[in-house]
Amino acid sequence: MTATSSAGTGNGPLAGVRVVELAGIGPGPFAAMLLADLGADVVRVDRPGGPGLAIDPAYDLTNRNKRSVLIDLKADDGPSQVLALAERADILIEGYRPGVAERLGIGPAECLARNPRLVYGRMTGWGQQGPLAERAGHDIAYIAVTGALGMIGAPDQPPTVPGNLLGDYAGGSLYLVIGVLAALQHARAEGGAGQVVDAAIVDGAAHLTTMIHGMMAAGGWRDRRGANLLDGGCPFYGCYRTADGGYMAVGALEQRFYDEFVTLLGIAGEAPPRKDFDRWDELRQTVEAAFATRTRAQWTAVFADSDACVAPVLSLREAPAHPHLAARGTFVDQGGITQPAPAPRFSATPSSVRTGPAVPGADTAEVARDWGLPQLSGGGAEGRGAAGDAQATTAAGTVT
Repeated sequence: MTATSSAGTGNGPLAGVRVVELAGIGPGPFAAMLLADLGADVVRVDRPGGPGLAIDPAYDLTNRNKRSVLIDLKADDGPSQVLALAERADILIEGYRPGVAERLGIGPAECLARNPRLVYGRMTGWGQQGPLAERAGHDIAYIAVTGALGMIGAPDQPPTVPGNLLGDYAGGSLYLVIGVLAALQHARAEGGAGQVVDAAIVDGAAHLTTMIHGMMAAGGWRDRRGANLLDGGCPFYGCYRTADGGYMAVGALEQRFYDEFVTLLGIAGEAPPRKDFDRWDELRQTVEAAFATRTRAQWTAVFADSDACVAPVLSLREAPAHPHLAARGTFVDQGGITQPAPAPRFSATPSSVRTGPAVPGADTAEVARDWGLPQLSGGGAEGRGAAGDAQATTAAGTVT
């Protein structure tokens, strides 16, 4: 995939949409990356010194398809430069703790006064209000209090930590993107106006459990780990170790898929009835013993052309080479880095990885020209001090 010369141009359904991202870490940058992947012109406002926990900018893929300007928000002209960007933007994303943007003079009131149609997206862990709104936190704490973390893992072990995918990115970034795009639609409608979108990870993570709450109310879900159809409690919905130490994932829920599963596994004649819940432990042991007789590659070949709903558990490095993912181009190479391609896909306005990670401040002159802001190129913040309050916060409201 060939990169173009500017992250501000390119295809995608959001081409022409301008986004200002106030730099942070975690879900805010990921949300802005998704908007950039879809074609938006995303300008990231980096601060001298950078955010805490930052990785080498050359490898921070959440900053791909973006452009960066460097602004010291504590400098006399810092807030005015951000407000000038906001005046020309459709969406602004920030991830500071509640009140920090206001203290810096770039809060919703100031930005919406300059641009009444602006969508002001706020990404935090705890939200803008509530007893914990001012507290630090990370993904693990947010999903812990919503009940989501307590669902994951073996019943006799501590809950399994699902990376930071469930809270930061599923409950945070994706809900922020949904929110700002819905608000943008409203702002662009007749009689519409800009507004503030309060995207809290606790709200999004809780929302993700909606189906489970319904199942629990209906008596179809027990409020404990490893005791239900979809949480590892079911012997035909889980992962099993193979002879070489690999794992196979089994999801043979429907009867016709289950029948094919036990046939190909070679246990059709010995497996206890799947609806005999009292014998599920026996069924699990039978499945475990069968998988332990062959390697992951061998079992992958056995189930390759079936509807048994069985797949090999691959590592991050292995995944791009999977035949199906390779055929679809699910992963791409840009600048020598293998990475997930933009998703979802569009028939008329396809998106792409146009540029690699934005280098802090590298695009200041270009953005100044394209957005009609000559003061940006003349008021660079290189060499100035750190950005105080802004640097002490991150996209998830965590002190760094």
